[in-house]
Amino acid sequence: MKISYNAPTTLSLTLVTAVVLALSSTLLPGLTQLWFSTPAPFHPSQIQDWIKLFTHPIGHSGLDHFVSNFGFILLLGPILELSYGSVTLLIMMLVTAVVTGALNVLLFPSTVLLGASGIVFMMILLASITNFEKGQIPLTFILVLVLFLGKELWNGIANRDQISQFAHIIGGLVGSFFGFLRPHRQVSAT
Repeated sequence: MKISYNAPTTLSLTLVTAVVLALSSTLLPGLTQLWFSTPAPFHPSQIQDWIKLFTHPIGHSGLDHFVSNFGFILLLGPILELSYGSVTLLIMMLVTAVVTGALNVLLFPSTVLLGASGIVFMMILLASITNFEKGQIPLTFILVLVLFLGKELWNGIANRDQISQFAHIIGGLVGSFFGFLRPHRQVSAT
């Protein structure tokens, strides 16, 4: 029996993020702030600020932050890669990153955003809508939308913490958009 690299996009993101976290926590303490968090404020003339709009999901504040995000990503990512394909899922992740990053710098210019929670919420909503038929909205999608995004709206209003509920909500909306926009690949049963 051998171990397979069954979900290349999911596993590669996980490995890269784990390496960045390890380096940020030990040898290169400024790495996350330098390359893997949104700029605050954003300077359009700085190429690094543009790059960080895509790379901020790789930066995490610590091991708990990493585990809470990648517990979901490692659970949902392989299923979504099977349904949509590795390249398509990578594109969805990049779009989610840039949308959450750009909206964060536009609407909250002094707030730094880091972590993959926008991608997590994209995956949660995308997974709940993966098996829908044209002209129908799955009840599971509606319930997940109410539970997860409703909780984030409530937390955004009731709590003043360091968690960006905004990124969670935007990630979930991007996932919903992808779910309705792009039909999943048919996987043949053997």
